[in-house]
Amino acid sequence: MITGSFPNSRPRRSRKNMWSRDMVRENSLSVNDLIWPLFVQEGDNQATAVSSMPGVKRMSIDLIVERAAEAKELGIPAIAIFPQTPEDLKTDEGYEGVNPENLICRTVRAIKSQVPDIGVICDVALDPYTTHGQDGLIKNGYVDNDLTLEALVNQAHIQTKAGCDILAPSDMMDGRVAAIRNMLEEKKFHNSQIMAYSAKYASAFYGPFREAVGSTSNLKGGKETYQMDPANTDEALREAGMDINEGADSIIVKPGMPYLDIIERITRELNFPTYAYQVSGEYAMIHAAAANGWLDLDKAMMESLLSFKRAGACGIWTYFAPVVAKKINQQ
Repeated sequence: MITGSFPNSRPRRSRKNMWSRDMVRENSLSVNDLIWPLFVQEGDNQATAVSSMPGVKRMSIDLIVERAAEAKELGIPAIAIFPQTPEDLKTDEGYEGVNPENLICRTVRAIKSQVPDIGVICDVALDPYTTHGQDGLIKNGYVDNDLTLEALVNQAHIQTKAGCDILAPSDMMDGRVAAIRNMLEEKKFHNSQIMAYSAKYASAFYGPFREAVGSTSNLKGGKETYQMDPANTDEALREAGMDINEGADSIIVKPGMPYLDIIERITRELNFPTYAYQVSGEYAMIHAAAANGWLDLDKAMMESLLSFKRAGACGIWTYFAPVVAKKINQQ
C-alpha cells in the first residue's frame, strides 16, 4: 500500500473543499440502495403507532398501498411487508401462514393492482402466525427443521401466487432455500427471486420488531437453536454459501451495524449480492439517543447507512428509507 510521507503527502488537501471531497469519495448512498419494511394490520384506514419505533406505524391495507405509491414516487425500488396477525388466527401449527386469503396475500394483491411497478418482498417464516412465536413447527419441545420445510414451501407458494416478487425466508431452517427454489421451478415461477436471510443472528436487537408484529407476548423461549451464534463468523460464510448453492438470488445479513464485519467478509469472499438489514433495535437506539440530545438524528442516520455501503452491501433494509430518500432527492 502506497502511503507517502509528510510534507509531500498531505491527505487534508483533498478534504479542504466540498467539491474535492466529493471527487475522492469512495462510497455513496442512493435511493436505489433502499428497501422499506412496512407493517400491515387488519382494518380500514387504520394506523397504530409502534411505541418503540418512533415514526413507524402498523397500517391497514389501504394505507399500505398509499405507502407503496409513496415509495414508488420517491424512487425506492422495493418494499417489504410484515403482518400483525390477529391473536384468534394464531395456532401452534401456524395455519394462517398458508391461508391464500391471509393478510399478507391480500396486501400483495392490493399493492400489485394499484402500484404494479414497485418491488414487493414477503417474509417467509411462521413466527407471525404461531401461538409460541417460533419461526418453525415444534415437535417434542424442539423446532423441527424438516417438518417446518413443507409449511414454508406452502407459504412461499401462496405468496408468489398473490404476486410477491421476492421471497425472503427468514426462518433459518436448513435446506429451506432449495425446497422453495424447487417449488418455484416446479410451478413455473422461474423469475421469482429468493433473497435469503443467510446470516441471521440470535440477536438482542429484534425487540421493537416483535412489538410491531405482535409476537412479543407469544414468544416462548429463545431462537438460538436455529438463528446464528453472535460469536461466529466462519459459520456465516458456510450458511451464505449453502443458500447460494441452493438457488438464492441474493442474501441478507441481520442485524446490520453490529455485524459489519460479516457483511464485509461475505461480500469480499463470496462476491455475491448481499443486503444489510438495519433492524428495529438499531433504528430505535438512534432515535432514543437523538431524543436525549446525544446524537444528531439526521447525521447519525446517514452515517449508519453509509457504513453498510462501505462494508460492501449492495442495498439496505431500513425503516429510515422514506426520510433518507427525501433527503437524497433534495440534494
